[in-house]
Amino acid sequence: MWAEKNRFPLKGIVTVLNTPFTKEDTIDHKALKNNVEEALKAGVAGILVPAMAAEVYKLSHSERLEMLSTVLETVGDRIPVIGGAGETDLNKSKELLKAYLQLGCKNVLLQIPFVEEQQFRNHFMELAALDPEVIMLQDWDATGYGLSDDLIVDLFEKVAAFQCLKIETVPAGPKYSRILELTQGKLNISGGWAVTQMMEGLQRGVHAFMPTGMHFIYTSIYRLYTEGRTEDAEALFGKIIPVLSFSNQHLDISIHFFKRLLYRQGIYNTPNVRHPILPFDAVHKKLADKHIDTIIKLEKQLKSQRSNIY
Repeated sequence: MWAEKNRFPLKGIVTVLNTPFTKEDTIDHKALKNNVEEALKAGVAGILVPAMAAEVYKLSHSERLEMLSTVLETVGDRIPVIGGAGETDLNKSKELLKAYLQLGCKNVLLQIPFVEEQQFRNHFMELAALDPEVIMLQDWDATGYGLSDDLIVDLFEKVAAFQCLKIETVPAGPKYSRILELTQGKLNISGGWAVTQMMEGLQRGVHAFMPTGMHFIYTSIYRLYTEGRTEDAEALFGKIIPVLSFSNQHLDISIHFFKRLLYRQGIYNTPNVRHPILPFDAVHKKLADKHIDTIIKLEKQLKSQRSNIY
């Protein structure tokens, strides 16, 4: 059975899109397309939308569908699009997943609340019964180890569609290695919030990383590493560590920061966020703009280098 599980070899950078808002607080679909096209030019391996970086729980059901529809239409069949189907209520999860499948979204990310193992298993199995082609399961625990290894492996053995796991636990590194070993490398492993440990993840054999923004920088790091230019990859990654140290202090700060970056890059028409959200004060903005200057300069250099090579 496991031999059949290598059908979704998601390898590289899977960008997680922020939701662009207009001045009237509606979704700016033109800006969303701009971001998707920029990510495609950079060579991302996939797109995840809508997820936590998209302020997903502040979006209505119809807004999620509209956003996903725009991305699916823009991407076509060039790379996988993964629909974030996170919901705390099982019935709402089913309703959302059915709607995604009707849109033609074959790949879905399930974020299931964990109360106890049997409840989690039942929730997962009921969603899997709706028959998505590929399930990515989010293993989220900001303070601990997340789902048990036994539960992950058992679900992997029982559900053919369960082909990807997004690990966001503390620490993430040892769990990457354990799950890869336990599933003989057949379960596709992605790193999310732990992108600050990207170089460690690469050394542990993680297949994909799911950061937000900085498309050309992240894809360049991944490409350099997989080409065997490890020192160059580490040097480039070193240049964004101060950026990540600032942006990853809290999810809300990250959302503020990357929307401000996309606005400064001319990809989004506003840096607007939805409330409630942590404030982004004058000091934050001053520090953010300094980091954004660094990113814009660095991505300009990387684009120039690629155009000279290709």
